[in-house]
Amino acid sequence: MSDTFVQEMETQLLAMRKELLDKLSEDNSDFREMVNAMGIKDSIDVAADDIAFKKMEAINKHEANRLRSIENALSRIANGKYGFCLRCSKTIPEERLSAIPYAVLCIDCKNAEESPGRR
Repeated sequence: MSDTFVQEMETQLLAMRKELLDKLSEDNSDFREMVNAMGIKDSIDVAADDIAFKKMEAINKHEANRLRSIENALSRIANGKYGFCLRCSKTIPEERLSAIPYAVLCIDCKNAEESPGRR
C-alpha cells in the first residue's frame, strides 16, 4: 500500500470525522431544543416526543460508534498499522479501504465473521 494512498485515506477519514462531529453537535442542539419545548402535553404529544427521543438516541449511538471507528483508523495510520487485518494481519485491499476507510478486517475475515454458524 502506497504512502499516497494512506495519505488520501487519512484526508478522507479526517473529513468524515469533521462531518460526524458537526452532525452530532447539531443533533445535540436539536435534542436540547426538544427538551426545552416540553411543557404541558397530552398523552399523544408525550408519546410522539418519546419516539423522537428514542430515534435521536439510536442515531447518535450509531454515529458515535462510527466516530470511534474513524478515530481508531486514524490511530492505526499514526502507528503505521493502517490497512492490515486485525484478525489475520493480511493487507486489506485498497478497494475495500476506499469503500470503507475504517475497515479493520479483510474481506475473508469479514465474511467468516458474518457467516451463519460461526463460533
